[in-house]
Amino acid sequence: MVVGAGRGPLVAASLRAASKAGVKIRMYAVEKNPNAVVTLQHRRVREGWGDDVEIISCDMRKWEAPQQADIMVSELLGSFGDNELSPECLDGAQRFLAPGGVSIPQKYTSFMAPLASAKLWNEVRNFRDIEHFETSYVVKVHTACQLAEAKPVFEFSHPNPEFEHSNNRETEINWTLSQSATIHGFVGYFESQLYGDIYISINPSTFSTGMFSWFPIYFPIREPVFAPEGSTVTALMWRLSDAQKVWYEWALTSPTVTPIHNPNGRSQAIGL
Repeated sequence: MVVGAGRGPLVAASLRAASKAGVKIRMYAVEKNPNAVVTLQHRRVREGWGDDVEIISCDMRKWEAPQQADIMVSELLGSFGDNELSPECLDGAQRFLAPGGVSIPQKYTSFMAPLASAKLWNEVRNFRDIEHFETSYVVKVHTACQLAEAKPVFEFSHPNPEFEHSNNRETEINWTLSQSATIHGFVGYFESQLYGDIYISINPSTFSTGMFSWFPIYFPIREPVFAPEGSTVTALMWRLSDAQKVWYEWALTSPTVTPIHNPNGRSQAIGL
């Protein structure tokens, strides 16, 4: 079962993998975007998927599958791992999996580090409002310095039998700076365990060679903060939700205390 099938790259890859393994499969390709469904239907005819693939035009969280799957494949990862609602979507779809079934990916972890980048910060300041300082940005980071090693923030695993209707998280992260610097915000990445020992990563310390599908994510702060050499930088990060949306909040608590950015998702949120 491919959930969030999009325009079909994972469907085609799964069919190739099954052919290479010499395994006959029955596949459901679930996609809620009607434009992408049209493309899937066209590819089904053009590429001869035939009866091996049934295309389902529906939100994966609402669809009632006629049978359970041995493998559920998805690609719902964002630059911060969970920032495109992968946890909510896959928790909603995990009922499709048979006992002992496998989710690909199996796990993903977000990472974050303090960042010095007057260029990025000034580009945000040019909007001259608080809203843009409370918004995260997917960017190819140039003219910047990551000030410490990226550390884990949030982790999600699938299937998640302990799911209790909330993927809210909060964490405190600490770094010690090896040099004096001005902090302009945070840079974020993700690592993902697809299956077994197969991983993908945009974290610089474990970067997957040739990976170009995701850029890092930038969380700005309202005012730059100077941190002396040897000082501890402490950040608080929240992933929160209500019935309509998911959002992040973030703040520095050391070497100085900043306001909480994006409280209650007032400036940026992801609709459920």
